[in-house]
Amino acid sequence: MINFNWKIYKFTSSSRARTGFLTTPHGKVNTPAFIFCATKGALKTLPTNDKVNTYTQIILSNTYHLMLQPGGEIISKHKGLHNFMNWQGPILTDSGGFQIFSLGHGSVADEIKGRHFNNNKNKSLLEVSEKGALFKSYIDGSKQLLTPEKSISIQRQVGADIILVFDECTPYHVDKDYTFSSMERSHRWSIRSLNAFNDDKEFPSQTGSAGKQALYGIIQGGAYKDLRKISIDFNMNNNFFGLAIGGSLGSSKEQMNDIVQYTASKLGTHHPIHLLGIGEPVDIWNFVRWGVDTFDCVNPTRIARHGTALVRNKLDKINIKNSKYRDDFNKLDKLCNCNTCINYSRSYLHHLFKIDEILGLQLLTSHNVHYMNSMMEFIRDAINNDSLDQAQNSWFLN
Repeated sequence: MINFNWKIYKFTSSSRARTGFLTTPHGKVNTPAFIFCATKGALKTLPTNDKVNTYTQIILSNTYHLMLQPGGEIISKHKGLHNFMNWQGPILTDSGGFQIFSLGHGSVADEIKGRHFNNNKNKSLLEVSEKGALFKSYIDGSKQLLTPEKSISIQRQVGADIILVFDECTPYHVDKDYTFSSMERSHRWSIRSLNAFNDDKEFPSQTGSAGKQALYGIIQGGAYKDLRKISIDFNMNNNFFGLAIGGSLGSSKEQMNDIVQYTASKLGTHHPIHLLGIGEPVDIWNFVRWGVDTFDCVNPTRIARHGTALVRNKLDKINIKNSKYRDDFNKLDKLCNCNTCINYSRSYLHHLFKIDEILGLQLLTSHNVHYMNSMMEFIRDAINNDSLDQAQNSWFLN
Protein backbone atom coordinates (compact mmCIF):
# COMPACT_ATOMS: atom_id res chain seq x y z
CA MET A 1 0.00 0.00 0.00
CA ILE A 2 1.21 3.52 -0.85
CA ASN A 3 1.94 5.47 2.32
CA PHE A 4 1.99 9.19 3.01
CA ASN A 5 4.92 11.34 2.06
CA TRP A 6 5.67 15.04 1.76
CA LYS A 7 8.54 16.29 -0.35
CA ILE A 8 9.45 19.82 -1.42
CA TYR A 9 10.65 19.97 -5.01
CA LYS A 10 11.76 23.56 -5.55
CA PHE A 11 11.78 27.00 -3.86
CA THR A 12 11.75 30.41 -5.53
CA SER A 13 14.73 32.66 -4.92
CA SER A 14 12.68 35.71 -3.86
CA SER A 15 10.08 34.23 -1.45
CA ARG A 16 9.07 31.15 0.54
CA ALA A 17 6.99 29.83 -2.38
CA ARG A 18 7.66 26.18 -3.11
CA THR A 19 6.42 23.32 -5.22
CA GLY A 20 6.10 19.87 -3.76
CA PHE A 21 4.52 16.44 -3.85
CA LEU A 22 1.96 15.30 -1.29
CA THR A 23 1.64 11.55 -1.67
CA THR A 24 -1.44 9.75 -0.31
CA PRO A 25 -2.79 6.19 -0.68
CA HIS A 26 -5.26 7.50 -3.30
CA GLY A 27 -2.78 9.45 -5.38
CA LYS A 28 -0.25 12.26 -5.49
CA VAL A 29 -1.07 15.96 -5.21
CA ASN A 30 1.22 18.44 -6.92
CA THR A 31 1.45 21.52 -4.74
CA PRO A 32 0.54 24.34 -4.45
CA ALA A 33 -2.96 22.99 -5.02
CA PHE A 34 -6.57 24.03 -4.52
CA ILE A 35 -8.96 21.66 -2.76
CA PHE A 36 -12.59 21.91 -3.91
CA CYS A 37 -15.37 21.57 -1.38
CA ALA A 38 -17.66 18.59 -1.84
CA THR A 39 -19.12 19.43 1.57
CA LYS A 40 -21.83 16.80 1.70
CA GLY A 41 -20.12 14.27 -0.55
CA ALA A 42 -20.90 16.06 -3.83
CA LEU A 43 -19.39 18.98 -5.69
CA LYS A 44 -22.67 20.73 -6.40
CA THR A 45 -23.93 20.37 -10.01
CA LEU A 46 -20.76 18.54 -11.11
CA PRO A 47 -20.42 14.75 -11.54
CA THR A 48 -17.17 12.95 -10.78
CA ASN A 49 -16.03 12.65 -14.38
CA ASP A 50 -16.15 16.43 -14.74
CA LYS A 51 -13.78 16.72 -11.81
CA VAL A 52 -11.37 14.56 -13.77
CA ASN A 53 -11.89 16.63 -16.94
CA THR A 54 -11.14 19.83 -15.03
CA TYR A 55 -7.88 18.37 -13.62
CA THR A 56 -8.99 18.36 -9.99
CA GLN A 57 -6.44 16.64 -7.76
CA ILE A 58 -8.13 16.54 -4.35
CA ILE A 59 -11.50 17.37 -2.76
CA LEU A 60 -12.77 18.18 0.73
CA SER A 61 -15.85 16.93 2.54
CA ASN A 62 -17.32 17.89 5.90
CA THR A 63 -17.50 15.64 8.95
CA TYR A 64 -20.48 17.35 10.58
CA HIS A 65 -22.72 17.27 7.50
CA LEU A 66 -21.82 13.67 6.63
CA MET A 67 -22.48 12.67 10.24
CA LEU A 68 -26.06 13.92 9.88
CA GLN A 69 -26.68 12.57 6.38
CA PRO A 70 -26.12 9.79 5.39
CA GLY A 71 -24.16 8.91 8.55
CA GLY A 72 -20.67 7.50 8.91
CA GLU A 73 -21.91 3.92 9.06
CA ILE A 74 -23.39 4.03 5.54
CA ILE A 75 -20.19 5.46 4.08
CA SER A 76 -18.08 2.92 5.94
CA LYS A 77 -20.15 0.08 4.45
CA HIS A 78 -19.16 1.42 1.01
CA LYS A 79 -15.52 1.15 2.15
CA GLY A 80 -15.15 4.89 2.20
CA LEU A 81 -16.33 8.09 0.61
CA HIS A 82 -14.14 7.39 -2.43
CA ASN A 83 -16.42 4.52 -3.43
CA PHE A 84 -19.60 6.16 -2.14
CA MET A 85 -19.24 9.16 -4.47
CA ASN A 86 -17.11 7.45 -7.15
CA TRP A 87 -14.06 9.64 -6.62
CA GLN A 88 -10.81 7.68 -6.43
CA GLY A 89 -8.48 10.62 -5.85
CA PRO A 90 -7.33 11.98 -2.49
CA ILE A 91 -9.93 13.36 -0.04
CA LEU A 92 -9.54 15.65 2.97
CA THR A 93 -12.21 15.96 5.66
CA ASP A 94 -12.46 18.88 8.02
CA SER A 95 -13.34 17.96 11.58
CA GLY A 96 -16.62 19.79 12.12
CA GLY A 97 -14.91 22.60 14.01
CA PHE A 98 -15.83 25.18 11.40
CA GLN A 99 -19.51 24.50 12.13
CA ILE A 100 -18.95 25.90 15.64
CA PHE A 101 -18.38 29.17 13.80
CA SER A 102 -20.81 28.91 10.89
CA LEU A 103 -23.76 27.48 12.83
CA GLY A 104 -23.13 29.74 15.81
CA HIS A 105 -22.19 33.03 14.18
CA GLY A 106 -23.28 32.91 10.54
CA SER A 107 -21.15 33.60 7.50
CA VAL A 108 -17.71 35.15 7.62
CA ALA A 109 -19.00 38.28 5.87
CA ASP A 110 -21.91 38.66 8.29
CA GLU A 111 -19.68 38.19 11.30
CA ILE A 112 -17.02 40.69 10.23
CA LYS A 113 -19.65 43.29 9.30
CA GLY A 114 -21.21 42.99 12.72
CA ARG A 115 -24.35 41.14 11.68
CA HIS A 116 -23.95 38.69 14.54
CA PHE A 117 -25.97 35.53 14.22
CA ASN A 118 -28.17 36.15 17.27
CA ASN A 119 -31.48 34.80 16.02
CA ASN A 120 -31.96 31.71 18.19
CA LYS A 121 -34.45 30.30 15.69
CA ASN A 122 -31.62 30.00 13.16
CA LYS A 123 -28.83 29.12 15.54
CA SER A 124 -27.86 25.43 15.42
CA LEU A 125 -24.93 25.61 17.84
CA LEU A 126 -26.30 25.16 21.36
CA GLU A 127 -23.18 24.99 23.54
CA VAL A 128 -19.39 24.71 23.48
CA SER A 129 -17.82 23.02 26.51
CA GLU A 130 -14.74 21.05 27.41
CA LYS A 131 -16.61 17.94 26.35
CA GLY A 132 -17.27 19.18 22.81
CA ALA A 133 -19.83 21.12 20.76
CA LEU A 134 -23.56 20.51 21.12
CA PHE A 135 -25.61 21.15 17.99
CA LYS A 136 -29.27 20.98 17.04
CA SER A 137 -29.53 18.94 13.84
CA TYR A 138 -30.88 20.96 10.93
CA ILE A 139 -32.36 17.72 9.60
CA ASP A 140 -34.54 16.47 12.45
CA GLY A 141 -33.90 18.84 15.37
CA SER A 142 -32.14 16.19 17.47
CA LYS A 143 -29.28 17.19 19.74
CA GLN A 144 -25.88 16.09 18.46
CA LEU A 145 -22.75 16.24 20.62
CA LEU A 146 -19.61 16.35 18.52
CA THR A 147 -16.50 15.55 20.55
CA PRO A 148 -12.88 15.13 19.43
CA GLU A 149 -13.27 11.36 19.75
CA LYS A 150 -16.50 11.30 17.75
CA SER A 151 -15.07 13.57 15.08
CA ILE A 152 -12.12 11.23 14.56
CA SER A 153 -14.41 8.19 14.61
CA ILE A 154 -16.63 9.67 11.88
CA GLN A 155 -13.60 10.66 9.82
CA ARG A 156 -12.40 7.07 10.16
CA GLN A 157 -15.76 5.83 8.87
CA VAL A 158 -15.74 8.35 6.02
CA GLY A 159 -12.25 7.13 5.13
CA ALA A 160 -10.66 10.36 3.89
CA ASP A 161 -6.92 10.28 3.25
CA ILE A 162 -6.24 13.44 5.26
CA ILE A 163 -8.24 14.20 8.39
CA LEU A 164 -8.17 17.12 10.83
CA VAL A 165 -8.19 17.46 14.59
CA PHE A 166 -11.37 18.78 16.19
CA ASP A 167 -11.09 22.47 17.08
CA GLU A 168 -13.13 25.61 17.62
CA CYS A 169 -13.00 28.06 14.75
CA THR A 170 -13.26 31.35 16.65
CA PRO A 171 -15.02 34.37 15.12
CA TYR A 172 -13.34 37.73 14.74
CA HIS A 173 -15.51 39.74 17.14
CA VAL A 174 -14.66 37.81 20.34
CA ASP A 175 -12.07 39.37 22.66
CA LYS A 176 -8.53 38.18 23.27
CA ASP A 177 -9.39 36.45 26.55
CA TYR A 178 -11.98 34.26 24.83
CA THR A 179 -9.66 33.65 21.87
CA PHE A 180 -6.96 32.48 24.30
CA SER A 181 -9.25 30.17 26.29
CA SER A 182 -10.73 28.76 23.08
CA MET A 183 -7.24 28.13 21.68
CA GLU A 184 -6.19 26.33 24.86
CA ARG A 185 -9.33 24.18 24.71
CA SER A 186 -8.67 23.44 21.04
CA HIS A 187 -5.17 22.30 22.01
CA ARG A 188 -6.66 19.90 24.57
CA TRP A 189 -9.12 18.72 21.93
CA SER A 190 -6.17 18.20 19.58
CA ILE A 191 -4.48 15.88 22.07
CA ARG A 192 -7.74 13.95 22.43
CA SER A 193 -8.03 13.81 18.62
CA LEU A 194 -4.47 12.55 18.33
CA ASN A 195 -5.07 9.90 21.01
CA ALA A 196 -8.25 8.75 19.26
CA PHE A 197 -6.42 8.66 15.93
CA ASN A 198 -3.77 6.39 17.38
CA ASP A 199 -6.22 4.12 19.24
CA ASP A 200 -9.58 3.35 17.67
CA LYS A 201 -11.81 0.37 18.42
CA GLU A 202 -13.46 0.16 15.00
CA PHE A 203 -10.37 0.42 12.79
CA PRO A 204 -6.68 -0.38 13.20
CA SER A 205 -4.48 2.46 14.37
CA GLN A 206 -4.30 5.40 11.89
CA THR A 207 -6.53 3.58 9.40
CA GLY A 208 -10.01 4.38 8.13
CA SER A 209 -12.61 2.58 6.03
CA ALA A 210 -10.62 3.26 2.84
CA GLY A 211 -7.13 2.61 4.18
CA LYS A 212 -4.29 4.55 5.79
CA GLN A 213 -4.93 8.12 6.99
CA ALA A 214 -2.84 11.13 8.02
CA LEU A 215 -3.75 13.68 10.68
CA TYR A 216 -3.29 17.45 10.46
CA GLY A 217 -3.09 19.76 13.46
CA ILE A 218 -4.76 23.20 13.35
CA ILE A 219 -3.14 26.47 14.39
CA GLN A 220 -5.48 28.88 16.16
CA GLY A 221 -5.00 32.20 17.94
CA GLY A 222 -7.26 34.54 16.00
CA ALA A 223 -5.72 37.84 14.92
CA TYR A 224 -3.23 37.88 17.81
CA LYS A 225 0.37 37.06 16.88
CA ASP A 226 1.42 36.13 20.41
CA LEU A 227 -1.41 33.59 20.57
CA ARG A 228 -0.54 32.31 17.11
CA LYS A 229 3.02 31.74 18.33
CA ILE A 230 1.75 29.66 21.26
CA SER A 231 -0.38 27.57 18.93
CA ILE A 232 2.46 27.16 16.44
CA ASP A 233 4.74 25.84 19.19
CA PHE A 234 2.04 23.46 20.42
CA ASN A 235 1.40 22.01 16.97
CA MET A 236 5.07 21.76 16.03
CA ASN A 237 5.72 19.78 19.21
CA ASN A 238 3.10 17.13 18.42
CA ASN A 239 3.23 14.33 15.90
CA PHE A 240 1.07 15.71 13.10
CA PHE A 241 1.73 14.84 9.46
CA GLY A 242 0.58 18.28 8.29
CA LEU A 243 -0.47 21.64 9.72
CA ALA A 244 -3.48 23.81 8.92
CA ILE A 245 -3.88 27.52 9.61
CA GLY A 246 -7.38 28.06 10.96
CA GLY A 247 -9.62 30.42 12.87
CA SER A 248 -10.28 34.11 12.34
CA LEU A 249 -7.67 35.85 10.21
CA GLY A 250 -8.84 39.38 10.92
CA SER A 251 -11.41 41.87 9.66
CA SER A 252 -9.56 43.15 6.58
CA LYS A 253 -7.35 41.93 3.76
CA GLU A 254 -4.38 43.70 5.31
CA GLN A 255 -4.86 42.00 8.68
CA MET A 256 -5.45 38.62 7.05
CA ASN A 257 -2.28 38.98 4.99
CA ASP A 258 -0.29 39.95 8.07
CA ILE A 259 -1.53 37.01 10.17
CA VAL A 260 -1.03 34.41 7.42
CA GLN A 261 2.44 35.73 6.61
CA TYR A 262 3.44 35.68 10.26
CA THR A 263 2.08 32.19 10.88
CA ALA A 264 3.30 30.52 7.69
CA SER A 265 6.79 32.01 8.07
CA LYS A 266 7.30 30.10 11.34
CA LEU A 267 6.18 26.65 10.17
CA GLY A 268 9.35 25.47 8.46
CA THR A 269 9.54 22.83 5.73
CA HIS A 270 8.82 19.56 7.52
CA HIS A 271 5.02 19.70 7.11
CA PRO A 272 2.66 20.41 4.24
CA ILE A 273 0.84 23.65 5.14
CA HIS A 274 -2.88 24.07 4.51
CA LEU A 275 -4.81 27.35 4.75
CA LEU A 276 -8.44 26.76 5.70
CA GLY A 277 -11.23 28.61 3.91
CA ILE A 278 -9.29 30.85 1.49
CA GLY A 279 -10.22 30.85 -2.19
CA GLU A 280 -9.87 34.27 -3.82
CA PRO A 281 -7.40 33.97 -6.72
CA VAL A 282 -5.37 37.07 -5.79
CA ASP A 283 -5.08 35.89 -2.18
CA ILE A 284 -3.73 32.54 -3.32
CA TRP A 285 -0.96 34.20 -5.35
CA ASN A 286 0.01 36.14 -2.22
CA PHE A 287 -0.11 33.22 0.20
CA VAL A 288 1.92 30.77 -1.88
CA ARG A 289 4.76 33.28 -1.53
CA TRP A 290 4.71 32.65 2.21
CA GLY A 291 4.89 28.89 1.97
CA VAL A 292 1.25 27.75 1.91
CA ASP A 293 0.88 24.49 -0.02
CA THR A 294 -2.87 23.85 -0.21
CA PHE A 295 -6.06 25.89 0.03
CA ASP A 296 -9.77 25.12 0.27
CA CYS A 297 -12.87 27.27 -0.13
CA VAL A 298 -16.47 26.98 -1.33
CA ASN A 299 -16.15 30.29 -3.17
CA PRO A 300 -15.25 29.21 -6.74
CA THR A 301 -18.19 26.81 -7.01
CA ARG A 302 -20.62 28.90 -4.92
CA ILE A 303 -20.20 32.06 -6.98
CA ALA A 304 -20.65 30.01 -10.16
CA ARG A 305 -24.13 29.00 -9.02
CA HIS A 306 -24.94 32.71 -8.68
CA GLY A 307 -23.73 33.54 -12.18
CA THR A 308 -20.17 34.70 -11.49
CA ALA A 309 -17.34 33.39 -13.62
CA LEU A 310 -13.63 33.67 -12.87
CA VAL A 311 -11.75 35.23 -15.78
CA ARG A 312 -8.19 36.31 -16.50
CA ASN A 313 -8.49 40.09 -16.24
CA LYS A 314 -7.63 42.63 -13.57
CA LEU A 315 -11.10 42.29 -11.99
CA ASP A 316 -10.78 38.45 -12.11
CA LYS A 317 -14.54 37.83 -12.42
CA ILE A 318 -17.68 38.74 -14.37
CA ASN A 319 -21.38 38.29 -13.60
CA ILE A 320 -22.87 36.56 -16.63
CA LYS A 321 -26.38 37.67 -15.59
CA ASN A 322 -25.48 41.28 -16.45
CA SER A 323 -27.57 42.52 -19.39
CA LYS A 324 -24.49 43.51 -21.39
CA TYR A 325 -23.79 39.81 -22.05
CA ARG A 326 -27.18 39.23 -23.73
CA ASP A 327 -25.67 39.66 -27.19
CA ASP A 328 -22.03 38.94 -26.39
CA PHE A 329 -20.94 36.15 -28.73
CA ASN A 330 -17.45 35.80 -27.28
CA LYS A 331 -16.32 32.84 -25.22
CA LEU A 332 -16.53 33.20 -21.45
CA ASP A 333 -12.76 33.67 -21.05
CA LYS A 334 -10.70 34.17 -24.20
CA LEU A 335 -7.68 32.36 -22.70
CA CYS A 336 -9.55 29.35 -21.31
CA ASN A 337 -9.84 26.00 -23.08
CA CYS A 338 -12.37 24.33 -20.78
CA ASN A 339 -15.45 22.61 -22.18
CA THR A 340 -17.65 25.60 -21.34
CA CYS A 341 -15.42 28.15 -23.07
CA ILE A 342 -14.83 26.00 -26.14
CA ASN A 343 -18.49 25.22 -26.77
CA TYR A 344 -20.67 28.08 -25.46
CA SER A 345 -20.88 31.85 -25.81
CA ARG A 346 -21.42 34.41 -23.08
CA SER A 347 -24.78 35.13 -24.70
CA TYR A 348 -25.92 31.53 -24.31
CA LEU A 349 -24.73 31.34 -20.72
CA HIS A 350 -26.56 34.59 -19.98
CA HIS A 351 -29.69 33.02 -21.47
CA LEU A 352 -29.38 29.91 -19.29
CA PHE A 353 -29.28 31.98 -16.12
CA LYS A 354 -32.17 34.16 -17.24
CA ILE A 355 -34.40 31.09 -17.68
CA ASP A 356 -33.14 29.46 -14.45
CA GLU A 357 -31.78 26.48 -16.35
CA ILE A 358 -29.64 24.22 -14.17
CA LEU A 359 -27.30 23.62 -17.10
CA GLY A 360 -26.03 27.17 -16.60
CA LEU A 361 -24.96 26.36 -13.04
CA GLN A 362 -23.16 23.24 -14.22
CA LEU A 363 -21.32 24.97 -17.07
CA LEU A 364 -20.15 27.88 -14.93
CA THR A 365 -19.12 25.57 -12.08
CA SER A 366 -17.11 23.44 -14.49
CA HIS A 367 -15.42 26.56 -15.85
CA ASN A 368 -14.54 27.94 -12.40
CA VAL A 369 -13.08 24.61 -11.31
CA HIS A 370 -11.01 24.46 -14.49
CA TYR A 371 -9.90 28.07 -13.96
CA MET A 372 -8.65 27.41 -10.42
CA ASN A 373 -6.81 24.25 -11.42
CA SER A 374 -5.25 25.96 -14.44
CA MET A 375 -4.15 28.86 -12.25
CA MET A 376 -2.55 26.50 -9.73
CA GLU A 377 -0.67 24.74 -12.52
CA PHE A 378 0.44 28.15 -13.82
CA ILE A 379 1.69 29.01 -10.31
CA ARG A 380 3.57 25.72 -9.99
CA ASP A 381 5.29 26.25 -13.34
CA ALA A 382 6.20 29.80 -12.33
CA ILE A 383 7.74 28.63 -9.05
CA ASN A 384 9.74 25.94 -10.84
CA ASN A 385 10.94 28.56 -13.34
CA ASP A 386 11.57 31.15 -10.57
CA SER A 387 9.28 33.66 -12.29
CA LEU A 388 6.35 34.05 -9.90
CA ASP A 389 6.02 37.86 -10.09
CA GLN A 390 6.06 37.94 -13.87
CA ALA A 391 3.60 35.05 -13.99
CA GLN A 392 1.09 36.86 -11.76
CA ASN A 393 1.20 39.92 -14.03
CA SER A 394 0.59 37.78 -17.10
CA TRP A 395 -2.22 35.80 -15.47
CA PHE A 396 -4.36 38.83 -14.61
CA LEU A 397 -4.44 40.53 -17.99
CA ASN A 398 -5.64 44.13 -18.25
